[in-house]
Amino acid sequence: MAEAGRLTERIAFDAVIQTQGEGGGTVSGFEERFVVSARRRYLRGGEGVQAARLEGRRPLVLTIRRSSQSEMITAEWRARDTRSSEVYDIKSVEPSEDRRDLDVLCEVEA
Repeated sequence: MAEAGRLTERIAFDAVIQTQGEGGGTVSGFEERFVVSARRRYLRGGEGVQAARLEGRRPLVLTIRRSSQSEMITAEWRARDTRSSEVYDIKSVEPSEDRRDLDVLCEVEA
């Protein structure tokens, strides 16, 4: 379980929504669902991580408390730092080793 003192970031999770545009077409956007405390860890080392960095992407893991809200997160959603407004593309959501938290694998464009 992530120690509360390590959950120092404020992260918003946004779901994809479809709205009707002015011309009658469908427009995709994002809508904030909830904000939680999180721990952010940028990944280092490993061949895949190095390749991602060469392509201008920065992989990271957000660790958040498991809850009924966090269980709704999918790879179609995005995460957003509420302080810096940096946006993270969610790649996968997995339970932590102790299954009390969720580890959200993300990438941020450099």
